Amino acid sequence: MAEEKQEKATAVEFSKEIASRLGGETITFCYQCGTCASSCPVAKVTDRFNPRQVLRLALLGQREEVLTDGAIWLCASCYNCQERCPQKVEIADVVYALRNIAIGEGQIPNIYTEFANALISEGRIVPMSKFLEKKRADYGLPPLKPAGTEALKKILSATGFDKIMPKKGETQ
Repeated sequence: MAEEKQEKATAVEFSKEIASRLGGETITFCYQCGTCASSCPVAKVTDRFNPRQVLRLALLGQREEVLTDGAIWLCASCYNCQERCPQKVEIADVVYALRNIAIGEGQIPNIYTEFANALISEGRIVPMSKFLEKKRADYGLPPLKPAGTEALKKILSATGFDKIMPKKGETQ
């Protein structure tokens, strides 16, 4: 009986934490109808992501599973789920809130860390390939200049982004 009460308390605490975050306010409206899952293009191609399951686990207080298994990073942000939800749960926004909690706890997939470091150091997420540089010349376009990163670094610093993302070589 005491263990059951503890599980309920943990579930309520995690739900409240999510609901207190920007984007997470509507999580408790979910009654698990499944409309989100049937609307999700990602769920149609992989069993690794199901928005209904993510919300269910979050509502049940399964914090570690939700934040560490990687499913929250598979959402394509298409908003199909949100558009169709009969309870007006802002599912994609809830996923953003969950991602922000995960980031705060250092649970960031390596690819996002690589993207962030490339953005900070190069001003681009994907480097310009020699092939594309040549194509620009073929089309009469001028060569791209190296991206200036000073303004970008100021923005990232002002928003706190530079503090939450691990730097290249740091462990998470």
